[in-house]
Amino acid sequence: MKKQDTSEKPANYVYLAIGSNLGNRIRNIQKSKFELECFKIKILKSSSHYISKSWPNALMPMYVNIIVKVKTNLAPLEILEICNLIESKLGRIRSKKNSPRTCDIDIIDYNGKILRKKNNKLILPHPRMTRRNFVLLPLFEVNKSWKHPKLKINIVDLINSLPIKDLTSIKQI
Repeated sequence: MKKQDTSEKPANYVYLAIGSNLGNRIRNIQKSKFELECFKIKILKSSSHYISKSWPNALMPMYVNIIVKVKTNLAPLEILEICNLIESKLGRIRSKKNSPRTCDIDIIDYNGKILRKKNNKLILPHPRMTRRNFVLLPLFEVNKSWKHPKLKINIVDLINSLPIKDLTSIKQI
């Protein structure tokens, strides 16, 4: 039996939301996935693409979103740093909050960990995910038994709590 190297960090299972509403949205998402793999963030499962109105301003260009389940040895803030780097590499310009962007990558869940703000950078699980159809529906596709780490509510009940207009305004493509 091989002795485990104690210096090795354990594997973490993370759900990332990737979205784009500028340029070739699907290509931007594919590039994001490629870049994640380049940083040794292994994609285990990816949802279909979903198209939805921009949130919170529906007058902005439509979004294409996916959820990916990944495996990594990185800590949450390390993943956040990589996600921000990939967003910049793909042309995201940070201006007004919720403005259109070529790439947006959010950490939705990290091993079921609950994390309060660290240097105003990261809250886990993602604090607004329960109100977002473009997160919940693709997350359900990737993991039908997922449960919110803090609220202890399963994904089906979270989806059922969305307003009907949110459920009818998103399409799998």
